[in-house]
Amino acid sequence: MRKWFTALAATLAALTGAAQEYGVVDISVCNLRATPDYDAEMVSQALLGTPVHIRQITDKNGWPEVQTPDTYTGWVHKDAVTLLSFEEYHAWNAAPKIIVTALTGVVYAEPSPRSATVSDVVAGDRLKDLGRKGRYYRVGYPDGRTGYLDRKLGQPESQWRASLDQSVDAILATALSMNGFPYLWAGMSPKGMDCSGFVRAVLFMHDIIIPRDAGPQSRTGERILGMEDLRPGDLVFFGRKDAAAPKVSHVGFYLGDGKFIHSLGLVKIGSFRPEDPEYDAYNTGRYLFASRVLPFIDKQEGLNTTMTNPYYSE
Repeated sequence: MRKWFTALAATLAALTGAAQEYGVVDISVCNLRATPDYDAEMVSQALLGTPVHIRQITDKNGWPEVQTPDTYTGWVHKDAVTLLSFEEYHAWNAAPKIIVTALTGVVYAEPSPRSATVSDVVAGDRLKDLGRKGRYYRVGYPDGRTGYLDRKLGQPESQWRASLDQSVDAILATALSMNGFPYLWAGMSPKGMDCSGFVRAVLFMHDIIIPRDAGPQSRTGERILGMEDLRPGDLVFFGRKDAAAPKVSHVGFYLGDGKFIHSLGLVKIGSFRPEDPEYDAYNTGRYLFASRVLPFIDKQEGLNTTMTNPYYSE
């Protein structure tokens, strides 16, 4: 798949003569908007180091329209993405990386917390690995900036992959670590997240890429109709009950024992059981079905990882 994608992209670039049809996100959390303007609706986000395809650039203000590895599209401020040639894009993908594993952190200009800040970072951000200095990683950004990240906040990609835990227990522990974090429409990071963004962010921290929105998420994996058949780690979906075509509008993770965790107002635990203090009558009343996605990673379209998603191809 990778070789096929690389060859195809090179052929297209050669045929069109385009030099900058690719890019990489250059800030910790990049906002994607519905139109190329500051006050336009935010539709999604992308994290630092994410490779994107450039669909077009406005003449008005130079905002590029990008497509992310989950095939979501939106407009981003020109300072949030570094535009790259085909060769530069794949050089970035091939370079050794540091993966940010802490929920939040800071990159410093020098290997000292007393030095100037280069940027903040969040879990899932990817920076170029430029070596070590004491208890810091020296890291590089797509636009050429460099800085130092405390080694407690991240791991080299090879080490991260070797220790990667995609078990249900590990994924739910990550979800619970964000309990109380704020809701943000179209958000997809520890800075704030909507319901599907919460699910997407948690799974991405375990190198699992799924569709961005609740509707497409509900069409992945194996559908579970009976509440009695729910297992921890299943995605639980809520919305308008319609016998002909239920309308999915909300999603969370099932924790077991009738409880689920989701982002609505803030990330919080709810329960389907009236006897529980977390009982959520509103969402219990609009519960639709669940989906079991983890057994289908790399086996269904739309469920993959950075190892198999073509945007991360070398």
